[in-house]
Amino acid sequence: MSADVGLFGPDSVTWKLHAEPILFLGGIRALYLQALHPRAVAAIAQNSGYRTDPMGRLLRTATYVSTVIYGTTEEAERAGSRLRRLHSRLSAVDSRTGEQFRIDEPDLLRWVHVAEIESFLTTATRAGVSLTPEEADAYYAEQTRSAELAGLDPSTVPASVAEVEAYYESMQPELALTRDGIDTAAFLTVPPMPDFFHNRAVRLGMTVGPPRWAYTGVAATAIGLLPPWARRLYGGLGWPATDLTAALSVRGMRLLLNTVLSRLPQQYRVSPLRRAALDRAATA
Repeated sequence: MSADVGLFGPDSVTWKLHAEPILFLGGIRALYLQALHPRAVAAIAQNSGYRTDPMGRLLRTATYVSTVIYGTTEEAERAGSRLRRLHSRLSAVDSRTGEQFRIDEPDLLRWVHVAEIESFLTTATRAGVSLTPEEADAYYAEQTRSAELAGLDPSTVPASVAEVEAYYESMQPELALTRDGIDTAAFLTVPPMPDFFHNRAVRLGMTVGPPRWAYTGVAATAIGLLPPWARRLYGGLGWPATDLTAALSVRGMRLLLNTVLSRLPQQYRVSPLRRAALDRAATA
């Protein structure tokens, strides 16, 4: 009987991409992007504990993503089931209209999903991770399985670079910077964070972000990596020079991060979930 390598496996683009520590920056970029959807950011602001427990929120999200990517099929499906049950009980109020809505509306789930996976892919490739156009398309296609776990019909989820670009084009008229978006972006830019990684993060072997003294540059790079239309919504400029500066910055971060991690013992370089997945793959 073959070992269960989960939803993706060692030959997937997903495993190749998510082995890159620089994806922590993609997660931050995704949050800035997600905050531009008025209902999505209202749902986060009214239901998330990110202000009172930012590290805990970050670690829970990172653990969920790692479980979906590297867990067994059963572990991934169980994580998705828990997430769907949680979302099914939650609602929020649209600050612009006063309308109450469920946070598991497909349009909201789709926006959060696409913003996250596009941010992972864009951050990695801008940092110098080499992917062919076919691999980029394959990553989006593979990630429809993650979207399904979150409660989406995979046939309604963009599954290629061209489809993601068309989706963003169609969504731009719906996006705006609301008060919730401003507050969330401000929190992301200057969060109350410890000077050293939380002990739980170290135990999980996760690279969850830099200490406070370095975070200003990280936040600026995450914003600089946003699409020009998203930067304009935040009041910035969509100049090509910004793209170039952000690309140089993220490449430098990746080089530094990989150099530092290469000098650490393996248990601090590879998370337990990924190590277990690699061990299962070796016996498959």
